Amino acid sequence: MADPNTVEEYMAGLPEEQRAALERLRETIKAAAPEAVETISYKMPAYKTHGRFLVSFAAYKNHFSMYPASDEVKRALGEKLTPFLASKATIRFAWDARLPISLVKQVVKVRLRENAADPGR
Repeated sequence: MADPNTVEEYMAGLPEEQRAALERLRETIKAAAPEAVETISYKMPAYKTHGRFLVSFAAYKNHFSMYPASDEVKRALGEKLTPFLASKATIRFAWDARLPISLVKQVVKVRLRENAADPGR
């Protein structure tokens, strides 16, 4: 399959169960950042505000991930985020687990504040 040019193309290339889980994540991100623009970046769905990267996500065989778990995100969310951290900047969710909607919204809100605090970045 060719690299996706739109989020819809990315989603269409997924198996139904994975697509459903990522649609929940997608809607949660949109609810937390309604002004964010959807795009494809590094071959995955990404969101930008004012032309700046906010968050992205990707599907994998055994899980799906959301990026980034920036230092500010980790500081702000602490122990709530710890069970989902897979690496320095990766938040990982299991396909068969319930998506922690509140946590995802908090990650997006922290990223929005982080971007607003450093507009020259």
